[in-house]
Amino acid sequence: SEYILTFSVIPMIHLQGFCILLLFLRPLPCFSTYSKAKEIIYKINEGLPRGTLIGAIGADLKLDFSVDPPLSFSLGLKKISGQYVNLNNTTGELHTSANKIDREALCPEKFGNHDCTISLDIIILPQQYFQLVKVKIVIKDINDNAPRFPSDEIHVFVPENAQINSRFAIEHSAVDPDIGVHGVQTYWLVNDYGVFTLDVEENENGELTPFLIITGFLDRETKNEYVTNIIAEDGGIPQLLGTATLKIIITDVNDNCPIFTESHINVTLHGNSTKGAHVTQVHAFDPDLDSNAQITYVYSERVPRDTTALFSLDKSTGAIKLAGKIDGNTGIFHKLTILANGPGCIPTVAVVIVHIIKVFFSPPAVIPRYIATEKDGTVYLKESEPPSTPIAFFTLQNPDQKQKAHCYLEADGPFRLSPYKLFTNEYLLETTEPLDYEEKQEYQLTVAANNSQDVVLKILIKVQVIDENDNSPVFQLHLVDLTIEENNAPNTFLTKLHATDEDSGSRGDVFYLLGSDAPSIFTLDKVTGVLMVSTSLDREEKEKYRFTVKAVDCGSPQKEATANVIITVLDKNDNSPRFINKDFSFFVPENFPGYGEIGVISVTDADSGKNGWVALSIVNGSDIFVIDTGKGALRAKVPLDREQKSSYFLWIEAVDGGDPALSCVTMVTILLLDVNDNPPLVLFPQSNVSYMLVLPTTLPGTSITEVYAVDRDTGMNAVIAYSIIGRRGPRPESFRIDPSTGNITLQEALMKNDYGLYRLLVKVSDQGLPEPLHSTVMVNLFVNETVSNETYIQSLLTKEPEIKIEERPPEKLTELGEKEIEHFRCLPVVIALSAACLVLLSVVIVLVASMCLKKRKRHKKKEKTTVKMNAK
Repeated sequence: SEYILTFSVIPMIHLQGFCILLLFLRPLPCFSTYSKAKEIIYKINEGLPRGTLIGAIGADLKLDFSVDPPLSFSLGLKKISGQYVNLNNTTGELHTSANKIDREALCPEKFGNHDCTISLDIIILPQQYFQLVKVKIVIKDINDNAPRFPSDEIHVFVPENAQINSRFAIEHSAVDPDIGVHGVQTYWLVNDYGVFTLDVEENENGELTPFLIITGFLDRETKNEYVTNIIAEDGGIPQLLGTATLKIIITDVNDNCPIFTESHINVTLHGNSTKGAHVTQVHAFDPDLDSNAQITYVYSERVPRDTTALFSLDKSTGAIKLAGKIDGNTGIFHKLTILANGPGCIPTVAVVIVHIIKVFFSPPAVIPRYIATEKDGTVYLKESEPPSTPIAFFTLQNPDQKQKAHCYLEADGPFRLSPYKLFTNEYLLETTEPLDYEEKQEYQLTVAANNSQDVVLKILIKVQVIDENDNSPVFQLHLVDLTIEENNAPNTFLTKLHATDEDSGSRGDVFYLLGSDAPSIFTLDKVTGVLMVSTSLDREEKEKYRFTVKAVDCGSPQKEATANVIITVLDKNDNSPRFINKDFSFFVPENFPGYGEIGVISVTDADSGKNGWVALSIVNGSDIFVIDTGKGALRAKVPLDREQKSSYFLWIEAVDGGDPALSCVTMVTILLLDVNDNPPLVLFPQSNVSYMLVLPTTLPGTSITEVYAVDRDTGMNAVIAYSIIGRRGPRPESFRIDPSTGNITLQEALMKNDYGLYRLLVKVSDQGLPEPLHSTVMVNLFVNETVSNETYIQSLLTKEPEIKIEERPPEKLTELGEKEIEHFRCLPVVIALSAACLVLLSVVIVLVASMCLKKRKRHKKKEKTTVKMNAK
C-alpha cells in the first residue's frame, strides 16, 4: 500500500471527545502539551484477504521503539474500525480483518472520481510520547462486479416501415457498481440477423445508452419478432459481461390490402328455394393486424337493383342469402359483383354467378311454427335450457299426393328433428343436450324436405345461444405469496392480481375487492387488480400479513372467487443494537477470582437473523478484561487488587451482523470493593529494639511517645485501634495508650523505685470484617535521669521479654452509623475518600520522616551529654 503523511489541527469537537476518553486513562496535564495531529493516507485495493498489511504507522512516522516504557498503539472510538482492520498494539501495524472490504457496499453512493475512505483515530501512548494520528484508508476499486441489466428481457418496438439507419434507444441500459474503466464500456448483439446493429452514445454525465440501428428492410408479415441477446461489457482485465434477452417486436402498419380467396364463384339455386336460403359466402384476407385488417363487403354499383333485392349480402361476413321469392318472372342468370374494402385500399373484386333452375311441378312445402323466441330467422336459446327443449314445429305440405315426401335435418350439434307422434306430417325440432355458450355461441341448421323426384326444399335456421352468468371468476393463483423489504416507500407496488370469467359481456367483466380481513394499509385497484401498500412497513412491528381478496363478476346474480394473500416483510438492518442500560456499574470485591463473572452486559437488537446477531467487544483494548460475545458476561483474566487500582472504566461496543453493520457503545464502570486483606503497618516505632528515655521528673498526663500505623485498606477495614496487650517493668500500669491516636501518656508520677526498663506490647488492629487484622510492636521506655550504659540497655532489648498477653479486645472506636456506611458504597464518596487517603498518606509519611529526624537529633544530643557527665 502507499501512504501520504500530512499534519492538521485537530477539530475542536474531536479534541473534546478525545479528552473525555483520556480522562480515564492519563492525568490531565498531558492535554496542554499536544494540540496537533498527524494524518496518514493509505491506498489499498478492495477485497484484500485477511491479514494483508495496510501500513506500519510506527515505521511511517519514524518512531523510536527503544523507549521505556514502550510505545502502545490503540484505536479510538471508531465503530467501522473493528470490522475491517486490525491494529497491532505493539508495532502499530494495520492489517485487514476477516471482513473483506467491499467498496460498493461500504460506499454505495460514491461514483466517478469520489474516494471511498475509512477514517481511523490512532492513539499512541504513554503520555510522554502521546500522539493522535488520523489515518485515512482510501479504498481503490477493482473489477469485481459484472454489468447487470435491470430486466432479464428487454422489449424494443420497431414499426415494419422503419427506414434504414433509424435509431431506437434501448432504455434499459446495464449498470455496473464499479467505477471508471471497470464500469460499462460497450454493448454488442449476439445475433444481428443482418438487419440490426448497435451504437452507443455517452451523455454529459458519462452514462452510456445503447441504440438499435436498422440496417435492412423489415416486414412484419414475413417475420414479426426477432430474439437475440444483448451483451454489456466492462473495461476490466479480465473483462466481465452482463447479458439480457433483447426481443425486437415488429409493429404493424397498413401496408397490405384485402385479397379474395376465390375471385370467381358459380352457384346453382333451385327455383323452389325459400326466402332466407343460404346461397354462398365470399371471403377476403388482409395480412395486417387489428384495424388495418378490417374488411367490408359491398355490391358494386354495376349490380342491378332487382338483383341486390333478390340476394342480400352481409357486410361483415360476406354471406349471400336469398332475400326474395323466386317466381316465373325471376331471371335464371344473375351476376353479383362484390367489392372488399380495406382502410386506405383500392377495393378488390370477386364475381358470383347464380344459375336458377326452374321447377315445373309443385314441390313440397315446409311451414315453420316457432316455439322458442325467434326474430328474422334467428332462434334464441339460453344456455341454461335443459335437454329436449322444443325449438319449433315444422308442417310438411305435399301438393302432389303421388309423390312421397319426408323432412330431415342437416346440421351438426345437439339438435334433432323427429316426427311428432300425435300428428302426421308434423316434425318437432328440439335440443338433445344442454347448450354451452362458452363452447359455441351459434349454430346453422338446415331443415330440408324432398320428394321422390329429388326435388329438395331447404329452410335455413340460425340458433343463437344466449349467455348466462353460469361461470364464477377464476384467479390465476389461489395463493399469492409475496415478499417485500421493510422501510419501503409509500404506495409501493406489490403485485397485479388476475382473474378471468368465461362468461360474455358484462357477465364476464371482473372487478376486485379486498376481503374484510385485509388491513387498511393495503389498497386494491378495483379495475386493474393492482395491489399496493400505502405506508412503509416495519418488520419489527409485524412480519406477516394474511388476508383475502375477491374477484366479482358483473352478472346477475353476481358470482365471486376468493384468493389468499400472504405478504412477508423481509428484514433490513435498520435497528442498531441497544444496551439494556445507558451505562453499567459493577461493584466487585477485590481478590475476585480470575475469569469469575463480574456481571452481564445485556444487549438486544430488534432485527432478525444475521441482522440481529450481536457481537460485543472492549473498545479501549484492556488486557485485563474479556467479554463473552454470546452471553455478554464480563470477566477479569486475573484477580483484581483494589490497593493497586480501585476502579476501571471500559467502553463496550455492540456490533450487529448486518451489511453494513450497525453498532452502539456503552460505558462500564468497575469499582473494587475493599476486602480486609492488609493488616495495619506500623511506621513508628521502626523496630522492637528501639527505646526512649523517660525522665523521672515527667509529670502525669505528659505524652511520652506514640505508635503510628497505617492501613492500605479503606473504610472500616482501615480504621485503626491501639491497645496495650502486654506489659513488663517496675510499675508498667503507669503508662496508657490512646486507642484512637496511639499516643502513650504517663498516668502516675514516677518514684525512685520506678527506675528501669519498661516494655509495652502494643497491638495495632483494624476494624475490618469478617475478622479484623492486627500487627504488634514493642514500645521500650527507659526511666532514668540519663543513659549511663547504653550497651547494657541494648542487651536487655535483645532478650525475649517474658510478657503475659492480656486477652482483652481493644477499645472500640465510635461506630459509624448505617447511613454513613451506606455512603461508602456510593461511587462519588469512594472516589473522593480514595483520593483523600492518598493525600493523607503522603502527608503522614512526610510528618513521620520529619519527626524521626528530630528525635534522632535529640537522642544524639542526650548521648553526648551523658558521655560528658560520665567522663567528669
